[in-house]
Amino acid sequence: MATQTEAIQILEIRRTFSASRDRVFRAWTQPEELKKWAAPGPMTVPTAEVDFKIGGRYRMVLRGPDGAEHRVSGIYKQIDPPKRLVYSWKWDQPSAVETIVTVEFRDLGAATEVVLRQEGFASSEDRERHEKGWNGCLDKFGFAL
Repeated sequence: MATQTEAIQILEIRRTFSASRDRVFRAWTQPEELKKWAAPGPMTVPTAEVDFKIGGRYRMVLRGPDGAEHRVSGIYKQIDPPKRLVYSWKWDQPSAVETIVTVEFRDLGAATEVVLRQEGFASSEDRERHEKGWNGCLDKFGFAL
């Protein structure tokens, strides 16, 4: 059973998309695909760089409508196409804490369930900001497929 501290540190989101598991996995791992959906709401992704291998790095720049840029990067820890990805996630800010993102792609025939789990948040507020951000990204994701 998860303790209260563990619950604060863990975020899990499940969404189902009307696309094959291969297609959904590809949209999660290719720079041109990430640019279509990997920023919430009116934000955009002008830069997405991916060295898609275990130990490889990714880097994205998210730009708000006001021009403010937010940079995030990490390292791929596990890659099991088209079933699972595990990578680190860290904002380019002095106080940012590195978290671990695990994404599972579950084959439902004509659809794919995405199970996103992010762990290691420093506070419940940080977890809530990421929950809002991921949901905003996943709202776009279905349209990008």
